[in-house]
Amino acid sequence: MDSRLVAFQRLLDIMDELRAKCPWDSVQTFETLRCLTIEETFELSEAIVEKDYQDMCKELGDIMLHLVFYSKIASEQKLFDIEEVLNQICEKLIRRHPHIYGECEAQNAQEVHENWEKIKLQKEGNRSVLGGVPKSAPSMIKAFRIQEKANGVGFDWANAEDVWAKVQEEIAELKAEVDQKSDKVEDEFGDVLFSLINYARFVNVNPDDALEKTNKKFIKRFQYIEEKAKMSGRKLTDLSLDEMEQYWQEAKGL
Repeated sequence: MDSRLVAFQRLLDIMDELRAKCPWDSVQTFETLRCLTIEETFELSEAIVEKDYQDMCKELGDIMLHLVFYSKIASEQKLFDIEEVLNQICEKLIRRHPHIYGECEAQNAQEVHENWEKIKLQKEGNRSVLGGVPKSAPSMIKAFRIQEKANGVGFDWANAEDVWAKVQEEIAELKAEVDQKSDKVEDEFGDVLFSLINYARFVNVNPDDALEKTNKKFIKRFQYIEEKAKMSGRKLTDLSLDEMEQYWQEAKGL
C-alpha cells in the first residue's frame, strides 16, 4: 500500500481511539475547536513567513489533525464523514480544472483564474463573484481577494500607472478631508488603503506579507533601542527622542 495512505489511515485510527478514550478529545465540539484552528492557522502562517520549514511541517500536521477531528465529530452526528470531505474536494478540483480534465484550454495562470471564476458562477450556482470572500477574513486579505475576484471577470484597471494615479488621487482626497476636519476622514483613509492594496497586486506584492515584514523589521529595530537603553543602565523612557533616533539609525545598518 502507498505509504501516504498508510500514514493517513494511522491518523484516522488514532483519532478514533482518542475520541473514544481521551477525556479531553472526547468532549470537543465544532465550537470548541474553532478558535484553536484559527490559532494553528496563524502559527502556520508565521512559519511560512519565517521560512522555518521544520516548523511548517509540524503546523501542517496540527491543521491536518483538526480537519480529521471536525470530520470525526461530523460523522458521529451523521452530518458527513472524512470520505465525503475528500471526495467533494476531488470533484471540485476536477470541475474547476477543465483544462486538465476536460476540453477547455488555458495557456497561463490568468486564464485558469478567469475560468475558475466563471465555473463558480455558471456551474456551482454562486450568486455573486464576491460571494466566496469570507466575511470574517482580515480586512487587508479580504480587500486583496475582492480585487482578485473582480479581476477574474475582467473588472480591473488596465495598468499599474493608472492604479498609482488613483492612489495619489485618494491620498489628496484624504488630505483635503483631514484639513477640513470633516467626518469623512475614515472613509477616505479606507479608500487610500484599498487603492494601495490594488496597486500592490499590479506590482506583484502581497500586501499582507509586505506589512508583516515591515512589522517584524520595526520590532527588531525598536528592540535594539530597548537593548541599548538597558545596556546604558537607563529606562527606555529616559532616552531623548534624538537618542532613540540615533539608535534607530544604528539598527537600520545591522
